[in-house]
Amino acid sequence: MNRLVLLDNEAVQSLRDPAHRKHLQVISQILTANTRKVQGRSVQTAVPGAVRVEAGWDRTAATWAFANQLRIADIPLDREQADSAASIRKRTQVSVADAHLGAAIQAATGNVTVITSDPRDIHRVAEGRRVDIVAI
Repeated sequence: MNRLVLLDNEAVQSLRDPAHRKHLQVISQILTANTRKVQGRSVQTAVPGAVRVEAGWDRTAATWAFANQLRIADIPLDREQADSAASIRKRTQVSVADAHLGAAIQAATGNVTVITSDPRDIHRVAEGRRVDIVAI
């Protein structure tokens, strides 16, 4: 079974600061996903590029060194993702970052989990696609 675990803006922001009130909860979710990889399940943890920008995650900055070690892939905002995100944003009136999350959800080939502080927006951008939500 394939699973894609996506992070929203606040989930990403919590990775930068160990004092963030949601830091341990998000780390726990990511480590659980990484453990499943070891057990033979295909699980990928990723962050859409627009989410990473909104959260301020500069992979070259020392303050993000810990997050860089967590095996979180980037989902680029390429032409296909941008077109999909633009359509989602027009229909749902969400932020660019949330629209890119929606595009990533729509493009995923397996099951999708989103670690989010705003489950309502994730349901909106999923537009009927089944998504498992981990509310933080």
